[in-house]
Amino acid sequence: MTLTEELNALFNQPYLTMGSNTFSLGQVVLFVLALLGLFFLWMIITSIKAGKRRAANEAAALERARQAEMKMAQLVESQNELTGRMQELGSSLVNRQTELGTAVNQRLDAMGGRIGQSITDTTKNTQESLAKLQERLAVIDKAQDNITGLAGQVVELQNILSNKQTRGAFGEGRMKAIVQDGLPMGSYEFQATLSNSNRPDCLIHMPNDTPSLVIDAKFPLEAWNAIRAAESPERAKIAAQAFKRDVEVHLKAISEKYLITGETQDTAFMFVPSESIFAEIHENFESIVQKAHRSRVVIVSPSLLMLSIQVIQSVLKDTRMREQAHLIQGEVMRLMEDVGRLDDRVRKLDTHFRQAQKDVEMILTSSDKVTKRSTKISDLDFEEGKEVDAAVKPRLKAVE
Repeated sequence: MTLTEELNALFNQPYLTMGSNTFSLGQVVLFVLALLGLFFLWMIITSIKAGKRRAANEAAALERARQAEMKMAQLVESQNELTGRMQELGSSLVNRQTELGTAVNQRLDAMGGRIGQSITDTTKNTQESLAKLQERLAVIDKAQDNITGLAGQVVELQNILSNKQTRGAFGEGRMKAIVQDGLPMGSYEFQATLSNSNRPDCLIHMPNDTPSLVIDAKFPLEAWNAIRAAESPERAKIAAQAFKRDVEVHLKAISEKYLITGETQDTAFMFVPSESIFAEIHENFESIVQKAHRSRVVIVSPSLLMLSIQVIQSVLKDTRMREQAHLIQGEVMRLMEDVGRLDDRVRKLDTHFRQAQKDVEMILTSSDKVTKRSTKISDLDFEEGKEVDAAVKPRLKAVE
């Protein structure tokens, strides 16, 4: 910046404020100069008009001029001082601006570091959350696949139950599984032919040549499915009546086909392949239960059939034990004989042991005597032969 520009900037700065008007330093200087010009003009006019007083006032004018020059010098000095202060103020402002920029940069750097760390932490947490979310989504996908497979199995089971033949095979399969798990081979027979040419689903051979027990697994479920699918109370009532009628007809068929005097038991089992249907029959179809009692048919669910099979298994086991009782008794008698012979031999062996112990004790007694005599012999003096012979011979005889 040149000196002219610095002076322009200095003269353009506000210097004096009067009321609502603000005057710069240049305006003040111009005003002063104008006043001085007016003053000199007044002096010239005064000197022309009052020539006489010029000489008298010349000294005063010169003094005033000198004072004006002094004031001008003071004004210039003040202006220079003001210029120095303005330069110092500019330097101070530059320094403060530099410090402010440095502080702002430091704070921005610190803030940038915190923001970067926060972004890093946020990214890490987001990645962890996404990983956990992916794991949960994988679990959900696996569960959805299982649900889809289960839905397919349910549909397949529904298709099976919607067909009469496959539904009968389903019930018969459950019954076979329960019987095979609970009874030994040979105690039951599937699709056996009776004397009247009828073939029940299962025939359980009872012990002691008693009549066999018949189990029928062809439970009618068409009307039951119609009850479940009924959309109105009227249709549900009609389906319930049809269900009652079908079950009663089936009970009658079991009673007529499978209850043969002397060949089968007086009662037969009608297997219901569902616990819920079994409970529904006993709760809402009391007439069917009474009809079954009159027809000598017992309605059994899977759990009740399992319990009955366990009872039959216990009866068969008890019968086999009774059949083998005489064999067990004979074995016990032979075992008692062997125990008696063993007792005799042990007693004889004890007698031999006692005799051997007595003989050993006698041998030990003789050995002690021999030891004592040997000690006495070793303690004798053999100074004179006759005296020795006379003293030793009685002792040797006593020892012998």
